[in-house]
Amino acid sequence: MIQKFLLPNKYKIVGWFILILATILGIILMVTDFEGMPLNTKVFAILDNGILGESQFFTFIDANVTNTVVGILFIVGALLIGFSKEKNEDEFITNLRQSSLLWAVLINYILLLFSFAFIYGTAFLNVMLYNMFTVLIIFIARFNYVLYSTSKSMSDEKHN
Repeated sequence: MIQKFLLPNKYKIVGWFILILATILGIILMVTDFEGMPLNTKVFAILDNGILGESQFFTFIDANVTNTVVGILFIVGALLIGFSKEKNEDEFITNLRQSSLLWAVLINYILLLFSFAFIYGTAFLNVMLYNMFTVLIIFIARFNYVLYSTSKSMSDEKHN
């Protein structure tokens, strides 16, 4: 992965704060059936399918943007975490970052194939909704797990 596209390390802390906040808000929204914290406002929409299926292009609509705000916060937080440099960014970490990203995409699509085969109805729409976030979640989880495991095993070797 070309390091010039990575953000400075200080953004990782900001990312964790935003991601944790968005996760808590997302859980609250799920528990309350997405009605927990209505944030209604007028927003610009490129496309709006009205109640009767009438499509409008490039218009302003009144909408509850709570899910939108939480989703944006989650994605921004995860991107800041995933694409911020480590304190000691080297070739090993670059290779680890790349393999974690490839691994996350592969696992994501295996889960998606499973979902296509075995989940139907409105439950499938929920799967597709959450699928937007799984690549970033799997990437962050695997990258940090392997980084932690490697650093732990290296420190154990130094003590022996």
